[in-house]
Amino acid sequence: MTDDTPAETTAAFSPELIDAGERLAVRPWTFVKSVVGLDHLPEANRIEIAFAGRSNVGKSSLLNALIANKGLARTSNTPGRTQELNFFRPDNGDMYLVDMPGYGFAKAPKDKVDAWTALVNDYLKGRQTLARVFLLIDSRHGIKPVDEIIMGMLDVAAVSYQIVLTKADKLNPYELADILAATSERAAKHPASYPLSLATSSETGGGIAELRAQMAMILEERGKPVR
Repeated sequence: MTDDTPAETTAAFSPELIDAGERLAVRPWTFVKSVVGLDHLPEANRIEIAFAGRSNVGKSSLLNALIANKGLARTSNTPGRTQELNFFRPDNGDMYLVDMPGYGFAKAPKDKVDAWTALVNDYLKGRQTLARVFLLIDSRHGIKPVDEIIMGMLDVAAVSYQIVLTKADKLNPYELADILAATSERAAKHPASYPLSLATSSETGGGIAELRAQMAMILEERGKPVR
């Protein structure tokens, strides 16, 4: 736990889950493939946990911090760089992490936006092995209208999703507590939203152990506990 990890978040996970998450994170991870169409998806033989968020929300940085690999997911200062579904897997692990295309970048050409939307929508509706989507929200801005659209897509697809605040180090503890409470309240109105929201920082490591523990919990619930 770091100074920007709310105590109630840490209390939600047992020491055993924290340890399991750490063991999962330190394994060697491998980039599997980039997918631009459902015909190219890897075989659906592993549990999948996906990461979605607005362009420039810090998704790639968080993924690299999460799996203790600074170079696995490409980071960029150019919003909208991730335009495919990128799959990663750990050694000796029954799962994929999926880096989904960023959304909400106003300067992207309409045809690209439409293509990304179709790809993501088809993936959400047709992937039975998708156990959870972590929906990343910039803690400085909270849930925006475009995030609500994605939440609606996830509700319709009946895919469990969980709010993960990014860049929590940019707020003081009181501001972070307020935005976490407000975000959780709004998320609770959506039927597919998981009830616990998390706050993270890829800079300080705040909330990273808890997010890893959440992944370990998902695997355990799906009958694939971290060994």
